[in-house]
Amino acid sequence: MTSTIGERLAASAGRLDGIAEQLQPLVRRIVEASPQVKNAVDGTWLRTPLHPALTDVPVGAYTTSVLLDAADALTGSEAARNGADAALAVGIASSLPAAATGAGDWRTLQGEDRRLGLIHGSANGAALLAFGTSLALRAGGRRGAGRAMSAAGFALSTLAAHLGGELSFRRGVRVDRTAWEERAGEFTAALPEAAIDGQELCRTEVEGSPVLLARASDGSICAIAATCTHLGGPLDEGERDGDTVVCPWHGSRFDLRDGAVLEGPAVFSQPAYDTRVVDGQVEIRARDSA
Repeated sequence: MTSTIGERLAASAGRLDGIAEQLQPLVRRIVEASPQVKNAVDGTWLRTPLHPALTDVPVGAYTTSVLLDAADALTGSEAARNGADAALAVGIASSLPAAATGAGDWRTLQGEDRRLGLIHGSANGAALLAFGTSLALRAGGRRGAGRAMSAAGFALSTLAAHLGGELSFRRGVRVDRTAWEERAGEFTAALPEAAIDGQELCRTEVEGSPVLLARASDGSICAIAATCTHLGGPLDEGERDGDTVVCPWHGSRFDLRDGAVLEGPAVFSQPAYDTRVVDGQVEIRARDSA
């Protein structure tokens, strides 16, 4: 099978692991300085990953700037020249929050995903440096050199965008890890009621999908998907705190009663189930997400 650019880069970049081991704890300390900062960077408040949305602005701005540079070179249009400079400035400014949220996403990755994320971020950083140099050259009257630096930055940012696409769409980074699970549409037996006792977190499989069952503080039985939507951690191995469960892998916190995200890095809620007890057997069915 033919490998992709990202796969080849990640497989050959084992030396980056040492850099990542030193850098990741620093990024985690910054991003996780407070729950408010963490949830803001992760996009938990938005209920969708924030980084991909923010990257659209610099990508569009840099593309606009390069196209207007070409128009200026061909026509000598002052309007195109001024527009290219303005779009470049917008791209540089909007790259900073995009970089911050990207670093937040990267802090939990491991293995080849972590390597590829580091290459993606480094390419974007090099592109930002090229674009910043271009803006300075333009301000100093060296427009030709400025255009050349913008072209170099655009090539780097295009590579970085491609690698970012591989991370999301091929490797599943920040994709809901429960999206393809089959869930019972009708009430289906899950566990004997007697097996769900006290504060215990119970795991079972229903129609091939892992389910977490527990008793809420009011004694009712609740059920949510056992696979963390963030990166697939086993919630049944996590810590219970009241009516919430904390993922053992990256600390995402969910409400056991309805699967709602209470703390990131997760942004997608856990699929929840309706429950009932029939003849001592707990039965569950997928809850309408609406």
